[in-house]
Amino acid sequence: MREFTTPAPAGPPASGGLADSLYDAAERTPGLIQLARLDGSGREWREVTATVFRDEVLALAKGLLTRGVRYGDRVALMSRTRYEWTLFDYALWSIGAIPVPVYPTAAAEQVRWILAETQAVACVVEDEDHAMTVGAVCDALPDLTGIWQLDRGCVAAITEDGRGVPDSLVHRQRLGVAAANIATVVYTSGTTGRPKGCLLTHANLAAAADALLDGWGDVLRDTGCGSQPSTLLFLPLAHVYGRMVQVAAVRGGFRIGHVPDVTTEALLPAMASYRPTFLHVVPYIFEKIFQRARRAAEESGRGELFEQARQVAVEWAAAREQRTLGRGPGPGPGPKLRLRHLAYERTVYQRLRAVLGGRVRGVMCGGSSLGRELGLFFTGIGLDLYEGYGLTETSAAITANPAGRQKLGTVGRPVPGATVAIADDGEVWVRGSGVFDGYLNHPQCTAEALYDGWFGTGDLGSLDDDGYLTITGRKKDLIVTSSGKNLAPGALEERVQAHPLVSQCLVVGDDRPYVAALITLDPAALAHWLKSHGREQLDQRAVLTDEQLHAEIQRAVGAANTAVSRAESIRAFRLLPREFGVEQGLLTPSLKLRRSAITEYYGQDIEDLYAP
Repeated sequence: MREFTTPAPAGPPASGGLADSLYDAAERTPGLIQLARLDGSGREWREVTATVFRDEVLALAKGLLTRGVRYGDRVALMSRTRYEWTLFDYALWSIGAIPVPVYPTAAAEQVRWILAETQAVACVVEDEDHAMTVGAVCDALPDLTGIWQLDRGCVAAITEDGRGVPDSLVHRQRLGVAAANIATVVYTSGTTGRPKGCLLTHANLAAAADALLDGWGDVLRDTGCGSQPSTLLFLPLAHVYGRMVQVAAVRGGFRIGHVPDVTTEALLPAMASYRPTFLHVVPYIFEKIFQRARRAAEESGRGELFEQARQVAVEWAAAREQRTLGRGPGPGPGPKLRLRHLAYERTVYQRLRAVLGGRVRGVMCGGSSLGRELGLFFTGIGLDLYEGYGLTETSAAITANPAGRQKLGTVGRPVPGATVAIADDGEVWVRGSGVFDGYLNHPQCTAEALYDGWFGTGDLGSLDDDGYLTITGRKKDLIVTSSGKNLAPGALEERVQAHPLVSQCLVVGDDRPYVAALITLDPAALAHWLKSHGREQLDQRAVLTDEQLHAEIQRAVGAANTAVSRAESIRAFRLLPREFGVEQGLLTPSLKLRRSAITEYYGQDIEDLYAP
């Protein structure tokens, strides 16, 4: 078994609970800007100091005690990413209670399952729709005693309830929280069945956050202008990645803003007004920003200029990477390439960075695979990009590209204090202080996942000579054709999705004579393509059978096939009328494909692909 370890940072491991860092910060640096929140107009950001935030957390914690929440109780949080989520997290941790994230898009049956299994005593919801979802199943939840609604002023009401409670009661409970205590129960995305609740301790999340600060703290603090480092948190806080970023920002003294809506129409104006210095994103965000920029360039008649700038950015970033890693001839980008890059800096790259607020220097990307070309492009426009990899069970990142030595296309090396190994069957195994304690109420699943301190991720991958990990697929996603050919579909799907018209691609072929694919189209890109080809009057049925459109997608499939053998190549595909969605149960809330659900939903389409 091949393995690679990054040494742990010097010093003792974290002790106590996650809330302690908030109270310590308010004591040491009371004027530190800890958070910023949008005012009632939705345009101005109001700064929140460490002292003010500590006082709000303490007041809410006292109210929670008045409402009957006790040490060790579980309280569900069902909301989009917003200031109040962070407030509740730290208030619950202050009294030794355990927040249980629930995706705001969760169906009633999923909500019932999570609240019943965790025996949640209360549920914080964002709005009336969420309240109705919980209310529809509350008869099956005997432990649930309260549904508290954010947009109906529950924070103020709970805070008011706690006015007579002495601060010392909260501090007594907070100081009783040990690092080994459960901090949260985070449910897996459920790509292969019913989600399982991961038991993450205060030590798990603290270790993951401190590994980030230890390995990349200098990068995150480098704002280029001496200002306080700040990040805009739009990742779902129901996902472990967003929670780890939240904890790291509080522990590191970074300013946090929250954005609940991840559409580019909402996100880009927020970036422009907040002006973060670094970002944590999932590839989906960068894919949408890139597609939007390319489409805008084409519509303004600057499509060729954008394509040339893209190629130069990729070439420049690849040359710089080779120089950084000490490989390849020459000292990096040559004089001609540097001049071309400089020319596009003024006309293209600067404008793209301005879309992100104009101050972003570092970006950490995880959650799913980011294509190497896309990573090179964003590096080439002037962003320091670090791709990483992790799971709910590892408290988010277990690997990331090291500062100053990125190798795009890989997910980097183990974070400080972690070890990554490749088992004989190609599965990625990991261990470290961020690895979880087990699954709630599932001892058999826990025993199958944990091996003498190692966690079997279920992902397939490889380690190169420098310890950089490349993920090649999921063990359960392997396709075996009727001829016995094994195929990990992820890389092939990514190559098809690189085409601007393609939104999603699902490769099929289990026990079939050849590989085929279901493909969905990006609605905005399709509308632009139809208009530019004089086909905007076609109805949906005519669009999906249009020969010219099929030829365009066939070119994308053909380009993807060049990277694999004929036995692994896509021989047929079908265009679908709409994108795979969370509401259909075809995507997880973190936007991963639910393969079995998709193949069942589109079973007839798959049969048609293999019809004689």
